[in-house]
Amino acid sequence: MPQLAFANSFWESYDVLEKPVKAGVRKAMAKFQQLTIAELHADKGLHLESVNNARDPRMRTIRINDFWRGVVLAPDDGSDTFLLLSVVPHDSAYTWAAKRLYTVNTATRALEVRNVVAIEQLTPALEKAAAAAPALLFARHSDTVLRDLGIDDQVLRAVRTIVDKPQLEAFGTLLPEDQFEVLQYLAEGFSPDEVYRDLVAERRPADVTPEPSESLAVAIANTTSRITLVTRPDELAEILDKPFAAWRVFLHPSQRRVAYRVSYKGPAQVTGGPGTGKTVVALHRVKHLLSRSSGSRVLLTTYTNALAATLRENLALLLGDEEQLARVEVTTVNAFANRTVRTLAGRVPTPIGDADERQVWRRVCRRLNLSWTEQFLAQEFRHVILGQDVRSREEYRVASRRGRGSALGVRQRDQVWDAVEMYSAELSAAGTMTHLQVCARAAQLLDAADLSVHGFDHVVVDEAQDLHPAQWRVLRAAAASGSDDLFITGDPHQRIYDSRVSLGALGISVAGRSSRLRINYRSTEEILSWSTGVLVGSRVEDLGGEGEDSLTGYRSLLHGKRPHAQGYPTSQSEVAGLVKRVGEWLEQGVHASEIGVCARFNTVLSSVHDELTGAGIPALRVRDQPGAEVDGVRLATMHAMKGLEFRCVAVVGATAKAVPFAKEVTPSEVDQLQHDSDMLRERCLLFVASTRAREALHVSWSGTPSPFLSVASGGQPR
Repeated sequence: MPQLAFANSFWESYDVLEKPVKAGVRKAMAKFQQLTIAELHADKGLHLESVNNARDPRMRTIRINDFWRGVVLAPDDGSDTFLLLSVVPHDSAYTWAAKRLYTVNTATRALEVRNVVAIEQLTPALEKAAAAAPALLFARHSDTVLRDLGIDDQVLRAVRTIVDKPQLEAFGTLLPEDQFEVLQYLAEGFSPDEVYRDLVAERRPADVTPEPSESLAVAIANTTSRITLVTRPDELAEILDKPFAAWRVFLHPSQRRVAYRVSYKGPAQVTGGPGTGKTVVALHRVKHLLSRSSGSRVLLTTYTNALAATLRENLALLLGDEEQLARVEVTTVNAFANRTVRTLAGRVPTPIGDADERQVWRRVCRRLNLSWTEQFLAQEFRHVILGQDVRSREEYRVASRRGRGSALGVRQRDQVWDAVEMYSAELSAAGTMTHLQVCARAAQLLDAADLSVHGFDHVVVDEAQDLHPAQWRVLRAAAASGSDDLFITGDPHQRIYDSRVSLGALGISVAGRSSRLRINYRSTEEILSWSTGVLVGSRVEDLGGEGEDSLTGYRSLLHGKRPHAQGYPTSQSEVAGLVKRVGEWLEQGVHASEIGVCARFNTVLSSVHDELTGAGIPALRVRDQPGAEVDGVRLATMHAMKGLEFRCVAVVGATAKAVPFAKEVTPSEVDQLQHDSDMLRERCLLFVASTRAREALHVSWSGTPSPFLSVASGGQPR
């Protein structure tokens, strides 16, 4: 019986197919598994056909329907393992297949693919340009060194034309995967010995023969990072039912280089815009850390409960090993701090939310007859006192107030400290604390605790941009300083909570261990371009608070329709327009669970829920954490959309009163710097909501549109 394997290129193509085509793929693959090798070659239903003029003679196509074809790599060595490469339109299938050549890497023994025609066409012209170049990127490495790392003769010829790193990245989609990653490492300054140790030796099978095997089955078995082998019928159904989750186990070479580096000599940081795969990298880093030691324990943490639930679900899919999963605690930072205080101190004061905290500050202002607003005092407490772990009046008198727009003299600081003492006393009397105060207490307790019992070997942090210094301190205290202690992923452009951090000041230095991802694998270029327009003209501070972050070079390799932005005369007509749009997506074969609808306020979502269900369309709240198997359009606030993604997204209620929301923006006359920070945070919120869409984005409003939309739409919204 033939065996079937799936390349990562298949998952990427399969995930964007419409529902009827996916059904055709499942039917064809199920039929494939039922045939013998002889029947497979003779069967007219699947139409297993050779590809004329293919550079790889093993290329075949199979029929999905009248318009779609699957591209398959067939064995020519008597084995029975076939590799499904992609699903593409009929006419494109033969062109796609004819240009590609699959070979076995001489160093890693893995199967890899190249666009052989494009490389042959480009190389001569690049050689002419390289002859006049003042320097070449790989000139310091000999042919022998490069061949030892798996670079073959065709790639070597092309490599000798590369002038700089941007040119190498442009070449990346044409080159074989393992070879391209080797070149990326060398371009970043790693020595050949380090590249061999961290890449080649890690992937090279232990029982390699002197010469690479020509068997397709053997090569597939050596390529577990990019190929999934299906060994039983029920496994095929299971894997095709969860296509997007399944293909996420694969990494692009630029991601794999970061996730599977053998070791970092201290904290490491990965940044990148939405959809660049930071979370996937974090999950794979957990897998790598677990594989290095049978007893190591990992804390995988993030900002919100919804994100933690998603991380937990995806990690289980990736690991598929209960023993390994048991060594990982997946939780929010606040929940970890709460558990730590309960364990080490016996009890935890009841945490209070922002609204209750603001009421306490309001009472303090009134009792002390202060001229400042409760908003000012809450921010001073959050950014300066908790931010710098200030514990006394004397420390506060000399504390830096960087980022605060109004100067305070010693007398004024004493007045603020009087307010802080009254505020703290009221919380203590009520047996309450803010979440950040719980984090501060947890960090103090961990500093004095036995980390072999209460700590972790490694801490992996996702969505790090929204963490407050008090939260960072508890994470810093959770693992002893040393190699691979902290692995941090985040994007400053998605900072939607009011946090300012200097990682260096917290004892977390990522100097020399920072990587940036620039390719968006989620959204189309059209959605990406529209969304980044929301941030035009804004200065975004980097993740560590030491400089400016930029989306320069951030791009998508996918293309689709331009986002649709539309205004309506009333909120009722806007929701009716949304229901019509959702109906159109469903008619196009999009599952209800693949559609996300978000708004700034829950009241808007309630109206959306009622109208959708009234139209016979199931709708669920993300906050209720519905499982992936539960059908229904997902509804969430803009804040709750962080870390989620959908094929189609609708942003409703994008009005001037909602984004920016006046109650969340400090008046400029109170504090200009805080006002600017708040306005940027509001822009980032709309940016985050828009970039959750993979294929289609619908943005709507009634009345006056958000001022941020005119920038994103290239003028007045239509």
